[in-house]
Amino acid sequence: MASKVAGSGRPVQTRAVESATGVKLGRLGDFVGFRLRRVQNQLSRDFAAVTAERGLRSGLFSSLALISANPGLSQAELSREIAMDKSVTVTLVDEMERRGWAERKRSPTDRRRHALFVTAEGEAQLEEMFALVSETENAVLHQLSPAELLLLSELLDRMYAVCVAEDGGESAK
Repeated sequence: MASKVAGSGRPVQTRAVESATGVKLGRLGDFVGFRLRRVQNQLSRDFAAVTAERGLRSGLFSSLALISANPGLSQAELSREIAMDKSVTVTLVDEMERRGWAERKRSPTDRRRHALFVTAEGEAQLEEMFALVSETENAVLHQLSPAELLLLSELLDRMYAVCVAEDGGESAK
């Protein structure tokens, strides 16, 4: 059965795809958002299970990792990259500071802006969390060859760039 990709006019063949549990996906099988969300939800559940004793909030790990990769990142930039409301980002930064993993400093060039930095303790925690993420994603990633994994990463980055361009960065406001 042929259908069209939403808004594109491009015909897509609706497949009789079944999920791993045997449930037919029907037209949902044609939507990348649904398929990505299923994988992301499962990986998030797996990560939450292995980090439960640490009491990590959703977004804490990715926020800390982004600050580590971008010393001096502003809270607004962090909010945009993790696609969370600025008030949620403030709460995450507060928690990272409370745990001694990150610190905010006033920007020397713009006193209204907070620059974020990871502490030595935060870097040590990140190493442990990255090991846990690698462990939880191992089975999924081994379904792809190195070339497929590189291609998937490139495709996801291109898709994300379009999303950010279309909303003009509004998702973080």
